[in-house]
Amino acid sequence: MSSPDATVKPSLTPDEGWRAASPTPSLPEVHGTIPVPKHFSFWRKLLAFSGPGYLVAVGYMDPGNWATDLAGGSKFGYTLLSVILISNLMAILLQSLCAKLGIVTGRDLAQACRDHYSKPVAIVLWLLCEVAICACDLAEVIGSAIALNLLFGLPLIWGVCVTVLDVLAILYLQNRGFRYLEALVITLILTIGGCFMAEIIFSRPDVAAVLGGFVPKFEIIRNPEMLYVAIGILGATVMPHNLYLHSSIVQTRKYEPTPEGRREAIKFATLDSTIALMFALFINAAILIVSAAAFHGGTEPVEEIQDAHKLLSPVLGVTMASALFAIALLASGQNSTLTGTLAGQIVMEGFINLRLRPWLRRLITRLIAIVPAVIVIGVYGEDKTTDLLVFSQVVLSMQLSFAVIPLILFTSDRKKMGEFVNPLWVQILAWTTAVIIVVLNVKYLFDKALEWLK
Repeated sequence: MSSPDATVKPSLTPDEGWRAASPTPSLPEVHGTIPVPKHFSFWRKLLAFSGPGYLVAVGYMDPGNWATDLAGGSKFGYTLLSVILISNLMAILLQSLCAKLGIVTGRDLAQACRDHYSKPVAIVLWLLCEVAICACDLAEVIGSAIALNLLFGLPLIWGVCVTVLDVLAILYLQNRGFRYLEALVITLILTIGGCFMAEIIFSRPDVAAVLGGFVPKFEIIRNPEMLYVAIGILGATVMPHNLYLHSSIVQTRKYEPTPEGRREAIKFATLDSTIALMFALFINAAILIVSAAAFHGGTEPVEEIQDAHKLLSPVLGVTMASALFAIALLASGQNSTLTGTLAGQIVMEGFINLRLRPWLRRLITRLIAIVPAVIVIGVYGEDKTTDLLVFSQVVLSMQLSFAVIPLILFTSDRKKMGEFVNPLWVQILAWTTAVIIVVLNVKYLFDKALEWLK
């Protein structure tokens, strides 16, 4: 592995676009460590650039998504598949902007915020982002603990504590090379996908109804209950920490520091994230499809992960269906905690330039997620885990706008992006996406507040 000092940093766009000069490389221990030789063919270059998109994609299939997908399928059949598709298309657009920002400017989104906004504003944005990462981590920790409980009968409170061990895994793999970390994440994604492919085969859904579910329907807007679940699906899909993460890890590739080299890097990074997010689309859609095929039309909607696990085998008549569901959940939770702790390091270093030892930073992030989970489970019992998952999604919804809006502003600024500035059609799509996300998340928060006040 080459040292960070030996890497060639991408040349920057005009300095007048930023308050500060060239930043310290994002994730310096792995910055520019994966070479992409110019003589590679298209497919070999695509393979060389593949990896960061899959680390990002795990945030779109984390345990926080499962409850909303389960509820959507059991209550409304296949109708809300269109919402999963639309939210995934939004994610593809936003993640492509993240890759462009990191490749063109040599800054991750956190560094860009620090170099654009005043110090007080940057600190506020950092604190909001830290809260969001901890909330996301909370959902992932609880998801892993539920999976360990379902598979091995391990009490949830002990399962939560076991998740600390992933800190050791990520440190070991990153020290071996960033490719090893990417390989583990891709392996876990394939595990989740394989489990749900089997679940779809077992559940035998109506193919015509599934395809029809991907077509948007006005019924979603007219039906308040359906709209509420749809907003929950959108809120659980686009994760703010993924925007910071992606803008950093695309810089692990050592591309040519020329306009042509950056243009090629943007193309392959966008292909990487788009392909990876299609896997996320399949898995989220699969959760809803299995829920719809197995539980829609039943006497009671199935909204909790534990209930779905308990009922899957009896309903489908396949003994291993529940076990595969739990294995997929464990892989999902562990995958998400790996990338969540990495995002925590990027955010702290990017916003306030505070560099702690990686093991200490990740341990702090994990403990901040574990402590509230242990307290809630210890005080209120294991029945409150679903409420904790919902709460984590509400916190994420509150922070999302503070990541999306700066991202669009920066990539639409010619002084910052030079010739790589977003064209008008991309700006229109991006701002439309931002408005939809902001409006729906505000409504989601408002409805949750009313629900809690009753």
